[in-house]
Amino acid sequence: MNITVLDELRVYIDPLTPDEYAALERSILAEGCRDALVLWGEVLVDGHNRYSICSKHGLPFQTMQNTRFQSMEDVHLWMIDQHLGRRSVSDFQRGVLALRKKEILDKRPKPLPSTLPPAEAAAEGVPGAPEPEARLVSRESIAKAARISSATVAQIEKIQKAAAPELVEAVKTGTVSISAAATIAALPAEEQQAAVAGGKKELREAAKRVRESKGSSGRSKKGAEAETDSPAEAPSTGPGAMVDVSDPTVLLQMQVEALQDENARLKQQVAELQTQLLAARAG
Repeated sequence: MNITVLDELRVYIDPLTPDEYAALERSILAEGCRDALVLWGEVLVDGHNRYSICSKHGLPFQTMQNTRFQSMEDVHLWMIDQHLGRRSVSDFQRGVLALRKKEILDKRPKPLPSTLPPAEAAAEGVPGAPEPEARLVSRESIAKAARISSATVAQIEKIQKAAAPELVEAVKTGTVSISAAATIAALPAEEQQAAVAGGKKELREAAKRVRESKGSSGRSKKGAEAETDSPAEAPSTGPGAMVDVSDPTVLLQMQVEALQDENARLKQQVAELQTQLLAARAG
């Protein structure tokens, strides 16, 4: 049997740590390779570590074909979904994978609405073709796919955008938390690297310094605004009214209004899509 290992797929998901690989090797030597390797033709899709261990020790293994793949993107999405469902994957890894999934789905052309009833449309589909993926259109949907909070997704986005490679590795290994890393990512790369080199204590101190700096700058800004804005210049009602964001009731009201606006926007989108669907069916 010919099995092709592509580096693109072998490194697509974060590799096991040396300790995790050693534990897997001990398990396979004791119990054999229980899970089948997944192939796409001759290309190895899932089971790179098991294949490596079995080849090293001359152990037998089973394989199975996944006939649903139509492209390498399908393979990537399948790999992402497999790892998102595993308990051993960290919150950071799940967030990264969910964001990666969003990128893939965003690049795919949106399927045209079918003019056939659902049963007939399914009957005319390509045998074995993957079903259309639900797009991850919001931070909330990304968080749901990754089983983490929306705030954590936002922090991971900050890390991906601004963190030095050393800081990213520290998050992966658990040396620093996601929230602390997102805070430290606001520092210049050299200071991030120095914090990582200093270990956990220095990372905590760096995050603390950034938070304190942001807090003091925020207080200074509020003080300056208080000095320049007199009560007569700030109306108490109407569009230009001052809002007391320290009042939980006011904050809740603002959130309700924002959600109502979003709901109205979504309703408008649904109406437009329904109009397009009716036009497509009529044509």
